[in-house]
This record gives sequence, structure tokens and C-alpha cells, in this order.
Amino acid sequence: MPDHDPFISVVLPFRNADATLAGAMESIHRQTWTRMEVIAVDDGSTDNSARIAADFVRTDPRFRVITLEQKGIVAALQVGCTAARGAYIARMDGDDWAAPTRIARQAALMEADPRLGLTGTLVRVFGPSVGTGRRRYEAWLNELTDHDAITRDRFIECPIAHPTFMMRREAYDAVGGYEDHEWAEDYDLLLRLWSAGWRLGKAPETLLHWRDTSGRLSMNDPRYSPARFRAAKRRFLLPWMLSQGRPFVQWGAGRAGKPWLREWPPERRPAFAIDVHPRKIGKTIHGCPVKGWDALPAPGAAFIAVAVGAVGARETIRAWCVDNGYAEGRDFLFLA
Repeated sequence: MPDHDPFISVVLPFRNADATLAGAMESIHRQTWTRMEVIAVDDGSTDNSARIAADFVRTDPRFRVITLEQKGIVAALQVGCTAARGAYIARMDGDDWAAPTRIARQAALMEADPRLGLTGTLVRVFGPSVGTGRRRYEAWLNELTDHDAITRDRFIECPIAHPTFMMRREAYDAVGGYEDHEWAEDYDLLLRLWSAGWRLGKAPETLLHWRDTSGRLSMNDPRYSPARFRAAKRRFLLPWMLSQGRPFVQWGAGRAGKPWLREWPPERRPAFAIDVHPRKIGKTIHGCPVKGWDALPAPGAAFIAVAVGAVGARETIRAWCVDNGYAEGRDFLFLA
């Protein structure tokens, strides 16, 4: 535990969450960490959510509610974080629930390392229709527990679950907080923190139960579509790749790779693509020639962006590259 108890702000935006909001707020009310405030931002609810939130305000003086006309998730987060008074800002959603020690465990991590700008926790996805794909995503998230692993996979997906975010206020302010670029606001903020040199971490315990439903915002809003995620990645990936001072090639011209080949800007396209499928070799896909992997540049000669989607392909390629002298992050990285 920290030597002192920093004041922590929990920002919880919600809209029409009366079926789950009480459980989410109760899980924060029951945290072992007591020096905190809970800022619940009502983004124009039309159900009983406002009454549920008001009940917590009456019984726990640490809770307060800010009521907005419906403005959307980014605006609600901006309002909540602007109102926050804590040294750290923690996130919570209105349909999840947190383990009692969540805030305390993350605070201990942040206090132990002043270079940490953002921490998360392991998660357990739950809901009526959690399938194998969601379980693979959960397993991938939960494998990334330190800065090196988190940043290694930063261009696959957001490597820290948004409802588990705890941010150092200094870091949040330094990068400008939440911004609206019509793509995932959490991923954008994480990548800006990484770009600014802040370290990322994760409590290696399952401290948030993450509800998976068909109505969840990330499942329906076009801001979270694969195309918008790729746009967010390119915003941060291209300057970083240019800083390497080397040409780059793309490994993968299949289902996962073709969208990348189609969307690279004309001034920054791969010299060629590599694929193992004999029917693709020798063809041109979205203006990019495809070669066999015997054309793979030697370590250090070019940067390799690997865009493959088959189950187990990343692990196989990673092992092969490392065995053959390629360093991840220096010579290659994975995209999705």
C-alpha cells in the first residue's frame, strides 16, 4: 500500500443504465480505498438511472452527480474528468462491477512508480452470450501485465480495458485528456500517453467484471468499427515508423492484411507485401506487389508490419522472427 492515501476521483458516465447502475455504484461504494470521490455523469438518461444515482448521493457524501443533456460518451468523460479533484482519475462504467480492492491495488502501483501514467487491471468478461472470440480477447488482454508487453501489442487493440483505467492527473492533463476524433476515445488517450513517454501498467489480478451485451456502445457505435480503429493506429504508427528511418514491408496480404494495404496513404506505402499463400505471390493487391517470404528483408534492413489474423499466427511468426534474429519493436511489430 502507498505510504500515504492520495485522493482519487472515480468518473462514471452513464445513460439509461437503470438495470445495472446500482450494482456498479455499489461496487465502488464498497471499495477498501476510502479517500475518493465518485463523479457520476448522467448523459441525458430517460429511465430511472437518475433516481438510482441520487440514492447513492443521499447515502454516501463521496458521490455526486453531474446531469447533462445527451452529449455522448466523450463529452461526458471530459466533463467528469474536468470536475475531478483527485491526484488520480479512475474510470468505471455503469454496467460493470469492481472488486473491493480494485482502487487500492491500482493506487499502490501508481504510487510505487511515478513514471506510470496509466494502469489497468485484469478483467473477467461476463454476460449471457460470451463466445469463444470474446474469451480469446479476454485472454489476450490478461496476458499483457507490464509496460513492455502492453506496448508491444499496442497496435493490435487497446491493451488496457477502458473501465479499468486509472490515470495520473498530471499525465492526463499533459496530453490533453479525452479528445474526440471519431474513433475509440480510450485507445486514442492510451496511445497519446505512450507517445508522450508515460509508462503503462496493469495490476495482475482480476479486479473488474466487464459486462458483455449486444447493446454495449463499443458493439454498435461506428466510432469503434475496425476501420476507425485502423485510422487511430495509423495516426500514431506512421510517425513512429518514419522515425525508424527505414523502408517498411507488410507481412500479410489476407483477410487481416488487405484492409491495411488498401488504406495506407500514398506517400507511405509498403515497398511490398509478404505472404505464404502461393495464389497471392506474384500478384498486386491494392497497388502493392506480393512476394514470398524468401523476400523478407534481413534484420535491420527494413521495418516489418505484420498484419495476420489466423488463430495462433502471431505466436508462430513471433517465435520464427526471434529465432532468426529479428527484434520485436525494432524490426517488426503486429497490427490488427
